[in-house]
Order: sequence, then structure tokens, then C-alpha cells
Amino acid sequence: MSDFRFSTEVTVRFAETDAQGVAHNANYLVWFEVARVAYLAEYAGGYPALREQGLESFVLESHVRYRLPAHFDDRLHIHARIGELRGARFRFDYEVRRNGEPIADGWTSHACVDAETLRPVRIPDRLAQAISRAEGSS
Repeated sequence: MSDFRFSTEVTVRFAETDAQGVAHNANYLVWFEVARVAYLAEYAGGYPALREQGLESFVLESHVRYRLPAHFDDRLHIHARIGELRGARFRFDYEVRRNGEPIADGWTSHACVDAETLRPVRIPDRLAQAISRAEGSS
């Protein structure tokens, strides 16, 4: 994975680790969410802006590949980008780095749905355009 234009930083908290100070694997999905919410805030008016439009975003699938363990007090950079965008679906790609070294990567797949009916709806043009600008594509 490369060519990420966005990242946010987290520090591994003691509560996120086991007795040996190693971060529990479930925390990576939380860190992905931190990056996803920050990405939307940076480029698309934030998750509240989607909700104001009567939309919700559901996670459909998630995947994490663990390369190296994270430890208590590590400063991690969680990189995020939109890897795919079509119809009602989109996918975020992530890479977790410590001191520039990749320690994990993964993705989450999402669907835009109407907040009332929970039925899939196309990604709004405004959001698609914001993502396009953020990713530097035409």
C-alpha cells in the first residue's frame, strides 16, 4: 500500500494492551474507525454532515493483516484512503505505521443507506466529489 494522502495519529493506550504491553488485535479496527471519521471530517464535512443529509454508513466487511505488534505508548500513524467507490458502496484502505514502518494494513467495506428506511442509496454527488478531490483524481 502506498500513495496515502491522509493520516491521523494515535498513541497506544495501556487499556488497549495485554499483560505484556502488546496491543490487542481488535484495537486495529477501532484505529481504522478513528482514521475514517477524521478523513470524513477533513474532506467531506464529517460524519454528521452525512447524517444531516439523511444518510448512514454501514460497515459491511473488514479485514486486518497484522505484520508487527504495536506496544503500549507507541505513536502510530493510521493512513486512510478511499480504495473503491461505486453505487452505494465504498471501501476504505488503511495502513498503520510506526516510525514510518508498516505494522498492519487492511480495509473496511461500507454502504450508504437511507437513515429512515435503511435501504441502500447511491453515494451523493457531493460526497463523491469531495472524495475525488481528496484522492487527487479527476
